[in-house]
Amino acid sequence: MKKKLIAAILTGAMLVAGMSTGVWAESEKSFVYGTTGYSEEMGDAGLNPHDNYSGWSALRYGVGETLFKYNDNMEVEPWLATDYEFVDDTTVKITLRDGVQFSSGRTMDAEAVKECLEDLIAVHDRAPYDLKIDHIEADGLTLTIYTVEPCPAIINYLGDPYGAIIDMDYGIQGEGGSANVAGTGPYIAANVTPTQIDLVKNDNYWGGDVKVDKVTVKSFADGSALTAALQTGDIQGTYGLQYDNYALFENNSDYTINSCATSRCFFGQFNMESETMKDQNLRKAVEMGIDKDGFCSVIMQGRGVPAKAAFPSSFSYGNDAVETVSYDPDGAKKLLEESGWTDTDGDGYVDKDGQKLSINWLTYPTRLEQPKLAEYAQATLKDIGIDVVVNNTSDHMTIAKSGDFDVYVSSTTTAPTGDPEYFFTSTVTGAKNYGKYQNEEVTKLTDQLHQTFDKDERGKIAVELQQDILDDDAFFFVSHLNMGIVTKSNVTGMAAHPCDYYEITADLDVE
Repeated sequence: MKKKLIAAILTGAMLVAGMSTGVWAESEKSFVYGTTGYSEEMGDAGLNPHDNYSGWSALRYGVGETLFKYNDNMEVEPWLATDYEFVDDTTVKITLRDGVQFSSGRTMDAEAVKECLEDLIAVHDRAPYDLKIDHIEADGLTLTIYTVEPCPAIINYLGDPYGAIIDMDYGIQGEGGSANVAGTGPYIAANVTPTQIDLVKNDNYWGGDVKVDKVTVKSFADGSALTAALQTGDIQGTYGLQYDNYALFENNSDYTINSCATSRCFFGQFNMESETMKDQNLRKAVEMGIDKDGFCSVIMQGRGVPAKAAFPSSFSYGNDAVETVSYDPDGAKKLLEESGWTDTDGDGYVDKDGQKLSINWLTYPTRLEQPKLAEYAQATLKDIGIDVVVNNTSDHMTIAKSGDFDVYVSSTTTAPTGDPEYFFTSTVTGAKNYGKYQNEEVTKLTDQLHQTFDKDERGKIAVELQQDILDDDAFFFVSHLNMGIVTKSNVTGMAAHPCDYYEITADLDVE
């Protein structure tokens, strides 16, 4: 009953204030944002942080905030919290910020945060393993978390978007891509769909004045349409432009380009249960047949950096700390020959026992780089005699879970918490290990990383883990992203961030 009452009050307030997509006074500021980073196929539609990757949207679009956040150097800083202390290896005491309200009107205190985190670990696919929470105690503005085992990275994980603090009394309004929540951020979502979010400023925002009254976030699946919308003024800012379209806005005083290097990586995982991909020579040949330098310089127009492994060189445990194979078509052909794959019929593709070597490459269209990477790999792998059948589909997650692929190429921010653990617990040994890769030593090292407090030692373990998965040819890494946000020149306060979120903030302004 309480939830329904709060929802009714909030809805009524929105309508009175003109919070729907109705008429706005001329003096009010508005901003329309186009993005390829919001869609059901990427698992981040809707604003429920406890559902898949939708917490990214809650943070990106100013609705939700976490207890801790990351600065430009990816170091953890307090946000909704003001301080923390490890009482012992399995107990952390967190002091919360005073004077914070949810958009529902409820005061944020330790009990509210406790309710939110308890729901998170009850329903989320990654958070329980990451956080290792046993139980939580709440006392005023003091939150004490007890873990079942040492969890050195818990503060980093509490800055992950799934840790956005929402009012569980208000609950989750709507489902899936239409889910709305009451957060603590500078904006309140008046309407949420799988393709658009309508936001209004939060007049009671704890973090100061919010400058723009209304923000509309629009999802684009087509890169050309996104570019055209920015050129015509239908949108005033964008994330996810095709790389060959940046030239349209460079050296143009009507636009501003803000970019930074991130840990977002375009990478592939081999299906280790596929009869074809069980051959390590074949997996290595695929890796050696992809020209990463050409993809980054030609296709990504220099906005990508060739990747050796999961983390860029800006991390001490990044590219420079590991070794892997290079682009080597001749070497790749020799590996195929060793495994009995030769071109016996002269059609340009290798075959064995009368069967042409054909691999199923699974990817998806919304992240615009990935179909381009598929096409590029299709061409370069053809040069070594491998036929690549591309399945570029919005239903990629269902197919990935079913195992109906040989290579699954996606992208992820490998260190969204400023720590190396996330990639291994989520993708190598966790829920996103769609290739069913198994290595007892890797699992053991991942568990060791999870319980190691010393930062330097964590870095060493991260290097060892990356080298292990590279040596097993279970994953291959193509490019790290140089993220770019393009806006009209009269838009200020919007900047790319190394963690690939914090896009719409209270600093956003339209002059």
